[in-house]
Amino acid sequence: MSRLKPERITSDNAEAIALEALGFLADDPQRLSRFLSLTGMEPVHLRATAKTREFQDAVLEYMLGDESLLLMFCQDAGIDPMAIASAHALLNGNR
Repeated sequence: MSRLKPERITSDNAEAIALEALGFLADDPQRLSRFLSLTGMEPVHLRATAKTREFQDAVLEYMLGDESLLLMFCQDAGIDPMAIASAHALLNGNR
């Protein structure tokens, strides 16, 4: 994904960012385990819930709660860190 600017985030971009963030978490067993532990989510439910706006919002909220994780993800994905907050706001209806 190219460097998205916060002011250019659409609903489709927000969803794509959240799913990419989930993929980033899933790429590392320790990151995914911590996410699942803190959210109470069961691994078997990830696929079914990943497409829901609420879950996508929760993924971005989780990322925003850990600055070092957020920065690693943004660098890896080529996303402006401020775009994560914009995507989060859009997914939870605060934009």
